[in-house]
Amino acid sequence: MRLKKYTDYALRTLIYTASKKDEKASIKEIADTFFISTEHIRKVVHQLSVNGYIETTRGRNGGITLAKHPKEINIGSVIRLMENDFYMLECFDGEHNQCVITSACSLRHVVGNAMQAFFQVLEKYTLDDLIDNKDELRMLMDAD
Repeated sequence: MRLKKYTDYALRTLIYTASKKDEKASIKEIADTFFISTEHIRKVVHQLSVNGYIETTRGRNGGITLAKHPKEINIGSVIRLMENDFYMLECFDGEHNQCVITSACSLRHVVGNAMQAFFQVLEKYTLDDLIDNKDELRMLMDAD
C-alpha cells in the first residue's frame, strides 16, 4: 500500500506546525522546508483547517497553528481523511467490480484484514508521538 503525496504533505504540515515554538507557521515556510509547491501546501492546509486539525489566520500576523493538542490528533484518522480511495483490489468497489471470481475468492478478505491491521496500528499513534523529538525536528527543519 502506498499513501498519496497529499497525505504525506498533510502529515508533514502537522509535524512542522506542532514543532514550532509557540509561533505560527506559514504555508511558504512549510513549502520551502520540504521543497513542495506552495499551492500543494495551501490545498492541504485548507483541508486540515476545514476538518478542525489546524487554525488559519490571515493577514500580516497570520499563519497556521494546531487547532487541537498534538495528543488529540490521531494519525490513523488523518490518513483516513486525506486518502479518498482504499480500494486495494477491484472487488473492493462493489459498483465497478467486474472480477468473475469475487464470490469464491478469499483475496478480498485477506487484503481487507491487512488493511484493518494497518489502521489498528496507525490509530495507536497521535501527532504527539511523532514529535517526541521536537528539538531535533526543529533543527532539521530550521523551524526556530
